[in-house]
Amino acid sequence: MKEIRIVTPVKNSIELTIKSIEAVSRSELSLPHTYTVYNDFSTSENTRKLESAAAHFDFTLVNLADFTIHPSPNYLFVLQREQQVALEADAALCVVESDVIIRPDTIQRLHNVLLTHPDAGLVSAVTMDSKGSINYPHAFAAGHEGQVFSTKENVSFCCALLTPELLRGCNFSQLNPSRTWYDPVICRRSLELGFSNYLCVDTPVLHFPHGSRPWRLLKETNRFKYYWYKIFRKLDKNK
Repeated sequence: MKEIRIVTPVKNSIELTIKSIEAVSRSELSLPHTYTVYNDFSTSENTRKLESAAAHFDFTLVNLADFTIHPSPNYLFVLQREQQVALEADAALCVVESDVIIRPDTIQRLHNVLLTHPDAGLVSAVTMDSKGSINYPHAFAAGHEGQVFSTKENVSFCCALLTPELLRGCNFSQLNPSRTWYDPVICRRSLELGFSNYLCVDTPVLHFPHGSRPWRLLKETNRFKYYWYKIFRKLDKNK
């Protein structure tokens, strides 16, 4: 591994997104690294704000409207493009989603796990709320506080590092294009390839669930509308 490519897919939710970008830009890493923000058809106003942020923080802004007319979300496009670039550069791929705030040492700590666990396919940081409690989607990690443990549960790409070995073994061009989110299927494929997936409960990140998918908040307030979005509009296809 020669470098780490950090990516953040973004659509609107601009205030939280800028905080997330600022936090990633403060990362302290021993390896060379690049940071790319993929603007997935944000509004014109929010696109301008992202362009302004790019002038202040150390990242490259890619407007997906320059590459595709496919409607958001374009998570698959981002994964496929980044896999190709990462393989050419012998790089690991780190996904930090726009509703997550990391610490300066977060990505370095994930990388350190790779150094001590050569069987790793991917390593994910545990997600916590502002009160320090483990939250969605890592509730299953309760009881493992302070640990790094291998799990067959699906770990989230809220903040996850994918190894070059996994990127070489899992061809993202074969992922189902009718789906929307790919964390579960890539986690399963990692295990099928003989890798282990690790969740770092000693490396928490602040997560505001569904910042990029606000309709999912309806699960707590209007379950009828939530399932209407989920089933009939098929907004959460992830298998």
